[in-house]
Amino acid sequence: MKRQCIKVPKKKGEPVRRILLELEILDNSVKIGADEAFLYLPLTREPASDELESFPEEIELIEFDFKPQKKKPVPEDLLGFSPAYEVIGDIALLEDPELDKEKASRIADALLLTHSNIKTVLKPLTPVIGEFRVREFEVVAGEPRTETIHREYGCRYKVDLARAYFTPRLSTERSRILSRVKKGDIIVDMFAGVGPYSILIAKSKKPSKVLAIDKNPDAVRYLRENIILNSAKNIEAIEGDAREEATKFAGTADHVIMNLPHSAFEFLDSAVLLAKPGGIIHYYGITPEDDLFESSIKFIKEAAEKAGRKIEVLEKRVVRSYAPHQYNICIEARIV
Repeated sequence: MKRQCIKVPKKKGEPVRRILLELEILDNSVKIGADEAFLYLPLTREPASDELESFPEEIELIEFDFKPQKKKPVPEDLLGFSPAYEVIGDIALLEDPELDKEKASRIADALLLTHSNIKTVLKPLTPVIGEFRVREFEVVAGEPRTETIHREYGCRYKVDLARAYFTPRLSTERSRILSRVKKGDIIVDMFAGVGPYSILIAKSKKPSKVLAIDKNPDAVRYLRENIILNSAKNIEAIEGDAREEATKFAGTADHVIMNLPHSAFEFLDSAVLLAKPGGIIHYYGITPEDDLFESSIKFIKEAAEKAGRKIEVLEKRVVRSYAPHQYNICIEARIV
């Protein structure tokens, strides 16, 4: 069967395979192809232009006729239903906190049997709570830990899920924001967590500066580890309240990232203060389906007017469904 692939000399094959695994775009449904001189690595999608910078010059994007991979069992085969879970690093996180012990254990066993990369299965005992946005967990099966290293777009993020918030479900959104940033920009990430926005930008776009702020000391500790882990340059990790830090960097930001969807509106005055003329605020919220954008745009407009400024709404979009009749949305507004 025909697939788009990367053609690479055999001597460079393993490094390229590892990059594709980190980017999560190696197609495991077919077997890797080979001839005397080259390997043919199948893709689930074409690498983005900035991702291609990570590859050796010798690669070539072509189509190749691959042989199908023998189908591996999936959790549904063992359980008879599709379990709801997400994978962060080598930890599987069950999504239903109401699962009884027996059903959770069955799902965990199926995940460990069918996914060699999963080493721990967790069940949340609480929703995301508190100003640090963390949850309590129960280890259902596997290694008794909540710390892992998650790989995304060529970056690695060490995180303890019980101490700092992280979700892989915003990976596409992080890549989209990355595409908005230009070389030499100054970025302020007001609620940086362990760094998935800040480090991706710092590593990929050569910004003038990334200021990554978070109030959670555990998140900032992992953020600093992740800066080193990814050899990221021109990024500063700041432990503190985004409101207080905003006064130190007023009028400097080309981009202000506000990924605190439940309460970002409380920080809009500070975001406007941070933005330079023409700077863009990337505002995230949780909104009902009958008022996806209008109230949030009003909040941004009022914060700008309070500072004697105006806004130009560049984009408004639904990022994902969050709960029944509620959505995680993003509004991008230029401050003028």
